[in-house]
Parts: sequence; structure tokens; C-alpha cells
Amino acid sequence: MASKVVLDFEKPLFELEAKLNEMRVCLRGSAREQSQHEADTLHRDIELLEQKVDALRRSIYKNLTRWQKVQLARHPERPFTLDYIYMMTRDFIELAGDRHFRDDKAIVGGFARIEENAGSEGGFSQTVMIIGHQKGRDTKSNLYRNFGMAQPEGYRKALRLMKLAEKFRKPVITLIDTPGAFPGIEAEERGQAEAIARNLFEMARLSVPVICVIIGEGASGGAIGLGVGNRILMSENSWYSVISPESCSSILWRSWNFKEQAAEALKLTAEDLLKQGIIDRIVTEPLGGAHTNPEAMAATLKSILIEELKALLPKAPEELISSRIEKFSSMGVWKEEG
Repeated sequence: MASKVVLDFEKPLFELEAKLNEMRVCLRGSAREQSQHEADTLHRDIELLEQKVDALRRSIYKNLTRWQKVQLARHPERPFTLDYIYMMTRDFIELAGDRHFRDDKAIVGGFARIEENAGSEGGFSQTVMIIGHQKGRDTKSNLYRNFGMAQPEGYRKALRLMKLAEKFRKPVITLIDTPGAFPGIEAEERGQAEAIARNLFEMARLSVPVICVIIGEGASGGAIGLGVGNRILMSENSWYSVISPESCSSILWRSWNFKEQAAEALKLTAEDLLKQGIIDRIVTEPLGGAHTNPEAMAATLKSILIEELKALLPKAPEELISSRIEKFSSMGVWKEEG
């Protein structure tokens, strides 16, 4: 899938690809007018340029800085929660409302069925509760989804769905992709902090398997409000941190101009967090990012989720709860020697 949005660090690659496409058009358009020698020469030039493009693509995407990964995580063409749900599952039934105030469109969720080798003998098939942040792709849909920034009713809806899953003994999968919880005064008036804190408390005690996946942005309490699970997975080009690089830069340097340095200091990439023990597994993305081939990305994530579910489903509720609490209790613990 060709991207319509070109990030700054991708421009040299896209310029070469544009030149390559021009040469291919030239070869097709003037094939009758060219001699065999001219056609052979153009073929060789195209092959050499294809090799150069491939080498440059690998060089760029295999050596991304932390800030460049933040940019990829925010790519407007990146697959969102509903995209993954429809590509990975079937029979999705969306459930709405927190039963207190209203339905928050920044968080979506419901029952769905995830299958492997459906219909074959021994094929895996499991009903799950899948919940996640949902962004929009244009101004209208972003306003409708509040840019993926949930309000208290969103977190309360998520908790209601998790409790429903627990009642029917179904595992929970959360997909995290938010620039943060909504910071408006109305959200604070309705108990934003309490709603997130309640989710942390209740998610720690759920008696069913919980798998959390950071698929894009994972910012602050807005992310952790859906992020307490037995297994924490993270897409290769996503980020997860207590604060965004821009906000960190504005606090430390009184300017957003130092966001790249802030991203380096925050160590917010999947590789960083795997080393720190914050996440358990990295989900590999197609070269260039999840948006370049959403179907392949969804297939990869689906296979990993099925693998994780197979490992967690046989575990007793007490084991799931104790391992989850122990997992999060051990984060950030340290001691001095001598």
C-alpha cells in the first residue's frame, strides 16, 4: 500500500521511488520507438535504481531514531483499533455506554471471535472481549472520536466490558493508541483520575487472561488505564511513556524545539521497554511501518495473540491474578549494593 503522507526522514526514499516510477513509465510508453540496445540499457538502469531504493529503504527503517518512531506511531494512515478488529476477528458486536453518563466514542469495545484454521480439526477458536482507543482519520472523525483521548465515561465503559467478560469467563484484549486521556475541565469534574485509577485496581484483579497491545501511541495515564495485563505487547514502531516528547520538552526546556532530545531521554520505544522489563514482546511491523501493509500487520498480531491466548487460557484465575500483580509490583524496584 503506497502511503500518501511522507514524513521528513522518508523524503529521500520517496524522491528515488518517484524517479524509478518515471523510468518505468518511460520504458512502457516508448517501447516501440526504442532500439533493443536502448531498451536493455534502460532495463539495467531500472534494476540498479531498484537495488538502490531497496538498500535505502532498509537503511532508513532499520536505523530509526526514537523521535522518528514516534512520528511513525502517529502516522495518519496507520491501522487503528477498529481496523485491527475487523481484520483479525469475526462476529464483532460493539457494546456502548458506561451506564452512568454517556457513550465515549474515543474507546470502542465488544465481543468478537478470533480464530486459527477455522473449520479444520483442532483449529483454535475463542470468543474474546476486545477494547481499544479509536482515533479518526480526518477532522470530522477526529472530532467525533475526540482524537482518541478518552474521558471518564470511556474508561468506565471499558471497565464495564471487562467485568462483563469476566462474568462470562472470556479473555480480554486491549489495544492502546492514545495521545493521553482528555485533559479538559469537564473530564476532571466527572472524575478522570478516579476512573483511570479504578481501572488499574480492577484490571489487576480480573480473573480472566488479559493481553494489552500498544499499537500506536501510549501516552500517560490515558494508556495505562487500559494497560494492566498478564502480557504486554508492543508494535515495533509505537511508543509508550508517562509523557509525550513535546510535553517533556516544554517542561524541561520551555520549548517544543527539544522534542527529539526528550524522546531519546525518555527511552520510549519497544526495544527500550523490552530491555527494562515493562513489556513482554515486540510485534514486528512490515518494513516502513504498519500502514504500508495493514493486512500483513494484522495477520502477524493475530498469530501472536492466538499464541499468547493458548498459553494463558489453561491457567487458573488465582494464578492469573497473582502473576499480574507480581509483574507490575516488580517494575521500578531496585536496591543498592554495598
